Amino acid sequence: MKNIIRKLYLPILLFTLSQFSFAQKTAIKGTITDGKTPIEFVDVILKSTADSTKTANYTTTDVSGNFALENVTSGEYLLQFKLIGFKINTKKIKYTGTAISLGTIILQEDANQLNTVVVNSQKKQIQKTAEGFVFNAVSNISQSGGTAIDMLKNIPTVSVDADDAISLRGKTPLILINGKNSAITDMNQIPASSIESIEIITSPTAKYDANAESGIINIKLKKNNLNGINGAAVLGGGFGAKGRLSSSALLNYKNDKWNVGLAYDNRFAGRTKSIEGDRTNYFIQDEHYIHQTRSDQRTEGLQNLKFNLDFSPNERNTFSFEALGNLENKDNEETLKTNVYNDSDAFFSANQRHSSEIQKAKAAEFSLNYDRKFSDDRKSLNANITSSFNFGRENTNIDTNNYDENGILIGDTFWQKTHNYGKENISNAIVNHAFPISEKSTIETGYKGTFRFFNSDFQTADLINGDYVVNPLASNIFDFNEQINAFYGLLNSYSGSKDNQKWKYNVGLRAEQVSNNGKTENGSDNFSNHYLKLFPSASVQLNLQSDEFLKFGYSKRINRPDLDDLNPFVDITDALNPHSGNPYLKPEIIHIVELNYNKEWDKYSLSGNAFYRNANNTIRQYSTLQDNGVVLLQPQNIGNMVTYGVEGIFSLKPFSFYDANISLTAFQQNISATNLPQSEDVVNSAFSWYGKVINNFVPWKDGKLQIIGNYNSAVATPQGKRIPIYNVDMGFQQKLGKGNARLGLVVTDMFNTLESGYKNNTLLFKSNRTSKSDTRALMITFAYTFRSDFKEKLLENQFSTE
Repeated sequence: MKNIIRKLYLPILLFTLSQFSFAQKTAIKGTITDGKTPIEFVDVILKSTADSTKTANYTTTDVSGNFALENVTSGEYLLQFKLIGFKINTKKIKYTGTAISLGTIILQEDANQLNTVVVNSQKKQIQKTAEGFVFNAVSNISQSGGTAIDMLKNIPTVSVDADDAISLRGKTPLILINGKNSAITDMNQIPASSIESIEIITSPTAKYDANAESGIINIKLKKNNLNGINGAAVLGGGFGAKGRLSSSALLNYKNDKWNVGLAYDNRFAGRTKSIEGDRTNYFIQDEHYIHQTRSDQRTEGLQNLKFNLDFSPNERNTFSFEALGNLENKDNEETLKTNVYNDSDAFFSANQRHSSEIQKAKAAEFSLNYDRKFSDDRKSLNANITSSFNFGRENTNIDTNNYDENGILIGDTFWQKTHNYGKENISNAIVNHAFPISEKSTIETGYKGTFRFFNSDFQTADLINGDYVVNPLASNIFDFNEQINAFYGLLNSYSGSKDNQKWKYNVGLRAEQVSNNGKTENGSDNFSNHYLKLFPSASVQLNLQSDEFLKFGYSKRINRPDLDDLNPFVDITDALNPHSGNPYLKPEIIHIVELNYNKEWDKYSLSGNAFYRNANNTIRQYSTLQDNGVVLLQPQNIGNMVTYGVEGIFSLKPFSFYDANISLTAFQQNISATNLPQSEDVVNSAFSWYGKVINNFVPWKDGKLQIIGNYNSAVATPQGKRIPIYNVDMGFQQKLGKGNARLGLVVTDMFNTLESGYKNNTLLFKSNRTSKSDTRALMITFAYTFRSDFKEKLLENQFSTE
């Protein structure tokens, strides 16, 4: 850590001195307000009247609404002020070399945009939409140097437990990358520095995949759309229990027809984890009580390379190509100690199992997109083809030693080898078309084809007489193919005038035809499913005022089991607590009703939701005690589950130097486990809640401080509950010189409180387990850009509707 700080200190010092030494004279300055208060983050764009397609200079307003343009050559210009939720203000400027002060400029709110973007008290952190909200990723400065998982932990209404399981309203959401299904399903494969925004869709219409019971999380990766050559570089270093290092670099060129960008991110870290568990088997005499301790020492490496190419032959047509490459490696040294006692509390057995695991993964994604614009902005056409690939290889060497009650080795070491090789391809073909059918009504229609191919090769070999012999009972190959063809139609309409829409309606229908099949090489598991299902959706919205509305909606959705749920291979890393998938799972069918209220005041805003969800064939993880004392964890269709609750997001900006976002989700779950033979084991009623508080401070000029607190209450599992989790993260960022550079400090899990665990209690056994990783860590980051018109897009990463 000292070496990293020493290496960073000199260039930061030299750069800061150079910035003050060569400061430019202010050419054009002013202050922007909404007529009442200053507005931060307004885009200030200077363009030459001789060529208005190119940006001559660029900046944004600070927390006091002030801006200053420097290094401007004499000439005639157009000066534009742009911010989502406000009308564009344009002024003609003639600069002769003498400084110009424009005084106070007032931006007028745009009533049309406010119909869909109503939370603007924090205009750059959260953008409310008709289907949820968009979170500006860089506003979460407390996760610099982290991954998408770290980012999601601090987004309102999203719950992420200490084992990285993501949920919305108590269920796993559908996760998309740039609006499309991807083979990149591990959110730790995506660096936080590559994310532009994260869209949370809690009320999807028929336009979206029906496989989204609790909603959709769409992760949008960075892409620049500003003219000229632009670039940035970020370097970060720090430590938890072990050292961590991350860096990123971006380069982009754009003119009136071409836009070419290249970005690289990496992240390297060492991590530790300790786990402790106990289990009592009520009706087994010998293996009655089991105590286990586990220690993990892990190293991680992640690298991403992204390329984008856009071509716009004219104002109406745009062709885009994107490619993403990903390399990941995880090496883990795991030691598991197990002590077993009989029902008289006498020693029965003990062993120590050491696993040396090497994981390597490669992923690639390619996307070709076409956009067509029309003179009528209600009409649009978009087509997209995407294909992503994921190749993973995991090799593990395992040695097990048995001990007597005095800790003396018994017998010889038992050696094993396992490998798990996976190949996955997901391709999407998408066409969306919208067109008006009357002055107040439009129709959206489209097609989406999703094609998935998966192969998993799992093998276990035991060392016998000096040779490794494959165990046929624990080795197999699993192939899975799935094809989903979906068509949708959506009618949007409103009453009143275009600028004052009193009522808004939409009615939609989505049809999804699914065909999938899976088989194992040895024939132990074979299945095939073919079905066509219809998914209606409807909503009605009453705009009480331009800044207040009520919305009521209904939708039918499905929860199809994912590959981890279906893969039948049994993971034997912990021989007493193995887990596997279930290839015979049926999809859940869910009916959802929601009521939404949104209101905005001058310095406050509120978004509240009440929701009801009724699911048949609910899929939950379920533990079964075997005759030999082993507990097998496997997903099952346990029965019916009704969930109802409320969700709220409250934003406030009482002072110019402070703003906050408070979110809370609370829900009740009632479970009827009629599909299970021992349904009396299942928890049939549970209440859960979780909340977040995001505090943003401006302690002084060009400085930002962020403190985020998370709390997740105990969450019900089918046979018990997960323990509560809570943590506090802190981030600080300081502009250096004229703003081309930033210095950041991040402390995650400041009080080292984040841990996971569960407690189960059934008729046959009770168990508990806690897991603690080195989640408390410190990171220092330094970022620098060249060409000032790009610096705010990269380092502030402002939200854009483009």
